[in-house]
Amino acid sequence: MTLPATTADDPRALAELRARTGGPQDTGPKILEHILGWTLVVVLAMLVTQSGLL
Repeated sequence: MTLPATTADDPRALAELRARTGGPQDTGPKILEHILGWTLVVVLAMLVTQSGLL
């Protein structure tokens, strides 16, 4: 005899019950985030080298 699944046994149910804290969404344009992140890295590297800090 099997017991019915409870919310503690189902990770999807637990994920729905957790409160959102305003952090990044699980869905969305991940490629855009990567492109913008690497663009920021390149611009910061250019700024550091142009200012003579490196």
